[in-house]
Amino acid sequence: MAAVIFTNCAVLDGTHQEHREDHHVLVEDGLIREVSDRPIKSSAAETFDLGGRTLMPGLIDAHVHVIAVDQVLARLSQQPVSLVILQAARVLEGILQRGFTTIRDAGGADGGLAQAVEDGLVRGPRIFPSGQALSQTGGHGDLRPRTRSASVVACACCEGGAGLARIADGIAECRRAARDELRKGATQIKIMASGGVASPYDPVWNLQYSEAEVRAIVEEAQAWHTYVMAHAYTPAAIHRSIDFGVRSIEHGNLIDRPTAEHVAGADAFVVPTLVTFDALHRFGRELGFPEASLAKLGDVREAGLRSLGILQTAGVKIGFGTDLLGAMHRHQSREFVIRAEAMAPFDIIRSATSVNAELLNRSGEIGVVAPGARADLIVVDGNPLADISLLDGQGEHLTHIMKEGVFYKRTA
Repeated sequence: MAAVIFTNCAVLDGTHQEHREDHHVLVEDGLIREVSDRPIKSSAAETFDLGGRTLMPGLIDAHVHVIAVDQVLARLSQQPVSLVILQAARVLEGILQRGFTTIRDAGGADGGLAQAVEDGLVRGPRIFPSGQALSQTGGHGDLRPRTRSASVVACACCEGGAGLARIADGIAECRRAARDELRKGATQIKIMASGGVASPYDPVWNLQYSEAEVRAIVEEAQAWHTYVMAHAYTPAAIHRSIDFGVRSIEHGNLIDRPTAEHVAGADAFVVPTLVTFDALHRFGRELGFPEASLAKLGDVREAGLRSLGILQTAGVKIGFGTDLLGAMHRHQSREFVIRAEAMAPFDIIRSATSVNAELLNRSGEIGVVAPGARADLIVVDGNPLADISLLDGQGEHLTHIMKEGVFYKRTA
């Protein structure tokens, strides 16, 4: 693997609030070897003069569903798994070209897809897969029609098809499902702890899974030295999830101040996903998103921005996620612009770099421009601290994209 020196660049990551100009970075063997404010010399390295552009760590999205290639999730089970995976490969390529070099899949992708990316069979970001999320019968992951008997337990969509979740009820089933997903390569376990928007039958305020079931799943995850992430909107769902050992709250739109302080006190994370509600509001009906789901959208969409202020005031560690479906994946980077209505650019960048790295238990390895870190790097034509919209779009303002020392985009 060729060595590379980036010269004349401004380094920006989530560890320093300033735009560190006139810096130089050496990459060797897929790692960042040196970061200096003085020229670096290496006869073996190829040199790229960035002309003052901004060098950042590759972005991290902690809530993605790469196999959600159809915004109507119930239709996924009607497609051959092979077709869904090939469509997911195109989703992954788009994510990488938007500058995201690492993602945490929040339900659907398994260890095999993560391995395919690692082996170079698919061009895309590094994947931390959750496998299939765990849902109770009638929960957010149960997309079966009401006419179908609940006595058959398999994928929450249908047996044999692609799906984002599986049904597990009772302590024994929950343990078995968690163990099975970990066996298949899940790097963390996802549970559905409240009702949701995409599921047609459960109201958003519905509390899901008992204390004993959640604690059993948490225990299994901890046995693998990992953690549980929970889909949860309301204060009650969030508070009890944290009490039961959950480490990462997904969405959290309806959180209140006392609950946010409870999350902060547990040193847990919240991963807001505002862009998915924005995209569903703007495009959901024309793309065929179910009317029953659109009717539930208003409450959580309008509360999303308010939740950011509540979380910041309480000192909660705020991750960066998007949660998009089907044709709406292309709006992924709009999350930066939406958050700018309530957060400073530096704090948004921290969420998408160093905070998410900590969430993934990879601090110092990804999400930072520092010696010893993986050489996941993007070059921005401008200063995102001054204009966060430079990170929006389909990577138009990114001149270079590198993952583990390999270029996936390089502009003359």
